[in-house]
Amino acid sequence: MEQGLRDVAGGVDSAEALLVSIGAPRLAALGIEVSHPVDEPERRLYLLLADENEDAAHGRYNALVRRLVRFERALACAR
Repeated sequence: MEQGLRDVAGGVDSAEALLVSIGAPRLAALGIEVSHPVDEPERRLYLLLADENEDAAHGRYNALVRRLVRFERALACAR
């Protein structure tokens, strides 16, 4: 998540930045502000993963989103 926050702040269009942008509303509710979240992060993340390996894009996308959800849940429990 830290890399994603740095990438979003720096305007880097990375998988980490896109993932943080997907979670921006929930992260903000949990006290982590995401400066300038990327537009259409879900679509852009999938396309980025498909460019890297089209056959694995769906599975990788779902795994990354599950990781985000686990992080958000852990953060909510820690608060």
